Amino acid sequence: MPELTLFAGALAIAYLVPGPDMILLLQTGALSGRRQALATTVGLAAARAMHVALAALGLAALLKTSPLVFEAVRLVGAAYLAWLGYGILRAHSLVPVGEAEVAAAPADGIRRAAVRGFLTNLLNPKALIFCSVLLPQFLRPDGAPLSAQFLLLGTVLVATGIAFDVQYALAGHRIGAFLAQRPLWQRLQRWLFGSLLIGFGVRLALAERPV
Repeated sequence: MPELTLFAGALAIAYLVPGPDMILLLQTGALSGRRQALATTVGLAAARAMHVALAALGLAALLKTSPLVFEAVRLVGAAYLAWLGYGILRAHSLVPVGEAEVAAAPADGIRRAAVRGFLTNLLNPKALIFCSVLLPQFLRPDGAPLSAQFLLLGTVLVATGIAFDVQYALAGHRIGAFLAQRPLWQRLQRWLFGSLLIGFGVRLALAERPV
């Protein structure tokens, strides 16, 4: 199916562009290990699945036509990203925990990582609008029922995101291993990732409503 291949290619390009999801995965992998980073991918996947469902229901159009709703979601999302970035900047240490400690990570730490991933993506109105703009371009009115087409495209979108997110999570874990014996690099990583998340929050706060 050529359209599906083109759709997956467009998604791959989008997932390669640095954004708050990528930075969150790298940071979580570096500091908290693979398990929490992979839990973050689960939260991100759940948020993307919800965005697909909302786009299918037409709720994304509400963000485009209602300034009040868009502003509310945008500001909450921007504040959340800035809060995550501030938490990284004020951390006393970003020394990665040991493997044994990671393996014994409590279930609530795994849940918190998943929730962070979920909220980071869900509270970004641009992610929902992206789904509402991209998906309809690959729908065929003369093909299968639109609900089935939305389900297929949504599955591809979420699966492609998981494939990329897992790589970012594992890369973050490798970054953590590299930083373990390098205090200066730890501080640089903290300031870089924290500043990037705050910067993404500021950019989202200044974003204009799509017309």
